[in-house]
Amino acid sequence: MRLLTIVMIATSMSAAAYFEDDIKNIEPQMIEWRRDFHQNPELSNREFRTAKIVAEHLSKLGMEVQTEIAHTGVVGLLKGGKPGPVVALRADMDALPVTEQVDLPFASKATDTYRGETVGVMHACGHDSHVAMLMAAAEVLAQNKEDIAGTVMFIFQPAEEGAPKGEEGGAELMLKEGVFDQLKPEAVFGIHVTSGQHSGNVLYRTGPYMAAVDDFELTIKGKQAHGSQPWKGIDPIVTSAQVINSVQTIVSRKVNVTKAPAVVSFGAIKGGIRNNIIPDEVTMVGTIRNFDMDIRDHIHDQLHLITKNVAEANGAVAEFKINHGYPVTVNNPELSELMKPTLAKVFGAEHIIDSALITGAEDFSFFANETPGLYFFIGITPKDRSLNGIPSNHSPQFYIDEAALIKGVDVFVQLVMDYPQAQ
Repeated sequence: MRLLTIVMIATSMSAAAYFEDDIKNIEPQMIEWRRDFHQNPELSNREFRTAKIVAEHLSKLGMEVQTEIAHTGVVGLLKGGKPGPVVALRADMDALPVTEQVDLPFASKATDTYRGETVGVMHACGHDSHVAMLMAAAEVLAQNKEDIAGTVMFIFQPAEEGAPKGEEGGAELMLKEGVFDQLKPEAVFGIHVTSGQHSGNVLYRTGPYMAAVDDFELTIKGKQAHGSQPWKGIDPIVTSAQVINSVQTIVSRKVNVTKAPAVVSFGAIKGGIRNNIIPDEVTMVGTIRNFDMDIRDHIHDQLHLITKNVAEANGAVAEFKINHGYPVTVNNPELSELMKPTLAKVFGAEHIIDSALITGAEDFSFFANETPGLYFFIGITPKDRSLNGIPSNHSPQFYIDEAALIKGVDVFVQLVMDYPQAQ
């Protein structure tokens, strides 16, 4: 009954859109920022140029700005003209080790080093648009700060895609370094673009939404031999093949998938250099996704058990390490229902799409574990294009309909303005 009352209040309070002209006027600048970031992408924990531009922009808007949190993170505080709550808005800044294949005048030609290899760098997940949308929302809100009830915290976060090996980063490190210690928001909101929906649509879900993620590293150590005399060695390649096949039985045969989905995937395998030499060792890396912490522990245990025993059965040795990643991203149910009328105001109720669980992961989850969070996706595929076969996020052919991005600015602004009235 209480939740119904809250939703009715929120509906009446969020009927009017705020600062429509200012939002419309900022669109060209937002697109300019987005194209600049797209053309100059930076990998995780290396977002130095991006952070400098963001910090200078927030400073010009008169905000209190903190830099170099979690290496390159930037946080701006905007104090409104009226008393009210603290609300946080978050955008991630890092790009991916992907070589762009989209024919654009502002396509990325950047390269960098990743896992010891020279790679192309591309905003293949849309973080360039996230930064641009939040910078634009910051400007609109700063222009109208006397009408804001409370304080807005703008979080520009590095390393959402994961810190480089041997480094810490992302939302977890921002929290570790105290981003919420002095001023903790009552709510935190995050937006992600997705090619899986047409422009103008928004994907929304309450409760568990995106999977927990861990990655693993596995080395199979055998004994080198000439390929013509395999009996004189211990073949780590054959052993690795058996490990990969056996690991696939964890989810298919040892996990109750009716309780919660789970995925274990190998992403890379490297071993040997020549056709007639059996190498000493093979290395593999992979990912684990799930929505239940007990299942997560069971998968970890099974991975250790299978790799150890299969290796021993072949006379090899397995060195196995799991790197704990992000927890499940959970949309606070009360906050989600409270702010759904705001999404309807911006996108139209008919454009709110109930989302299935997503096996992708997001370190926004760390923020949402500290304070109630709401995370949602906005579509960026042109309406005249079929979604069938559309390049997904992380694809070298990932493409953004820039006309869709102004909705992200709008919804950031409306969430800030509606939230205090809905309490």
